[in-house]
Amino acid sequence: MANILIIDDEKSIRKTLTEILSYEGYKIDEAADGAEGFKMFKEKSYDAVLCDIKMPKMDGLEFLEKAKEANPDVPIVMVSGHGNIDTAVDAVKKGAYDYISKPPDLNRLLITLRNALDKTSLVAETKVLRKKVNKTPQMIGDSVPITKIKDTIEKVAPTDARVLVTGENGVGKELVARWIHEYSNRSKGPMIEVNCAAIPSELIESELFGHEKGSFTSAIKQRIGKFEQASGGTLFLDEIGDMSLSAQAKVLRALQEGKITRVGGDKEISVDVRVIAATNKDLLKEVEEKNFRLDLYHRLSVILIHVPALNERSDDIPLLVDHFLESVCAEYGIAKKGIDKQAVKALQEHRWSGNIRELRNVVERLVILSGKTINADDVENYVLPANKSNV
Repeated sequence: MANILIIDDEKSIRKTLTEILSYEGYKIDEAADGAEGFKMFKEKSYDAVLCDIKMPKMDGLEFLEKAKEANPDVPIVMVSGHGNIDTAVDAVKKGAYDYISKPPDLNRLLITLRNALDKTSLVAETKVLRKKVNKTPQMIGDSVPITKIKDTIEKVAPTDARVLVTGENGVGKELVARWIHEYSNRSKGPMIEVNCAAIPSELIESELFGHEKGSFTSAIKQRIGKFEQASGGTLFLDEIGDMSLSAQAKVLRALQEGKITRVGGDKEISVDVRVIAATNKDLLKEVEEKNFRLDLYHRLSVILIHVPALNERSDDIPLLVDHFLESVCAEYGIAKKGIDKQAVKALQEHRWSGNIRELRNVVERLVILSGKTINADDVENYVLPANKSNV
């Protein structure tokens, strides 16, 4: 049942609207002027507001401005007998959902109100979906290496310092980058990811810096690169050790000057980007082998964060297993399965070549194939054979 606030200094109007809307199934509160209405608006949650314009103490337009500052998501429909087109336009510019003249056409009023309430529902659903989509996964673990990483992120995130994240495949380098972005001053801006290993070397420059129409055979239209897309936010260059030397030179210039040039273009474009890079390679060794630029390495590694392999933090495995059990069972729509101590111990003793990613897949396999409680035999049957076959 939707809660509607009616603000009008004419008692007869309030009474009429209340009777009509109550009959339609809405829950109604009344206020005799803008000041009283604004007090009620701040103290209670409303799904929509019907507000007169000409009122004592605080008129409708003043109420509208204050209400939009307090809660911009609540639709406010202005209802007035003293209005004209200029008043209507002014009200809409200030954030009114709609404007209705007195005496109101009841059919139009009800349709407008239903549409306003639909908008309220959509806004609420969108916020929930955004939280689900944008929610940064937790960094599970309380081992010494993970605690150290969390402390480093807390110190580094609020700055614009570039960060180089190192570690084996599957250890969670991307998660570290996401945490840095989430707790930075750029969190409201975009976080754009580029997997340098997945993009052919001849296309990496176009991917990063964009291109102009006609700059090469398949460039049928202008393309905005990742640096421009990430402006105001964070650019995450994953597997940067696989980037070509020519692209490295352009990335270095972009970091030095804060400017990029699209492929096939000559116009310099300013970009405001924080770069976080990650690699599973030893970049200093790559420098020695002339596969990576030393000057770019120094530009990227203002802060170094090494994410340990899962085998180096086996104390965190019980917490990780519990977390994955909960998330996997939720995905499958089943009650969370239990796991006994011997099974957890067996998982701790297992050698994890694929790190966190492998552990998550193993937990999903155990959830699918095991009974209500996962035991050591399940680990023996469904986890260890994969290890033995690789020996």
